[in-house]
Amino acid sequence: MDQLAESNGILQRTGKLIIFTAPSGAGKTTIVRHLLKCYPNLAFSVSATSRERRPNEKEGVDYYFLSIEEFKKKIKEEAFIEWEEVYDNQFYGTLKSEVDRLLEEGKNVIFDIDVEGATNLKKRYKDHALAIFVKPPSELTLLERLQNRKTETRESLRKRIEKAKRELAYQSRFDQILVNDVLEETFSKAEAMVETFTGVKKGEE
Repeated sequence: MDQLAESNGILQRTGKLIIFTAPSGAGKTTIVRHLLKCYPNLAFSVSATSRERRPNEKEGVDYYFLSIEEFKKKIKEEAFIEWEEVYDNQFYGTLKSEVDRLLEEGKNVIFDIDVEGATNLKKRYKDHALAIFVKPPSELTLLERLQNRKTETRESLRKRIEKAKRELAYQSRFDQILVNDVLEETFSKAEAMVETFTGVKKGEE
């Protein structure tokens, strides 16, 4: 049995996938963290990356941090469901082993990934996955959020802004669009989307 068939077999026996994607700075990570607190049955799929770890980040919690060589080796081994080189030698990807492990535990799996990765996941898992595009109320708001982070160099900020502008055009590819303006209202809408798709109510195991 090939790996795709094996993954789909696991899906048929177990949970569903909920994909949150957005341009950088739109707030998808805040929404995902809120949902993880509300729904014990949700499990976070930790992505792998070759970028350097930031001071507040933890291995295996925020990302699996790999060297560029390690990441390329896993690409050759076909260890990823999807991967992409977001910037020069800065890779991100979803490990097959991570997703299959969570599904085998009977969890619904939630993803916080970029637009290209989300597109590839949706293509792979089709109706087993709900893909939600989070967008800011305006492009100006997005630019302000990125500038206020103060975690980027001038050059990396410029790249993120350019990429974010491109990604806003992708929204029609996804199942739902969630405008992140008033945070509490955004949380409520996100909860409704999750409950409708999974059938699991807030607080249920």
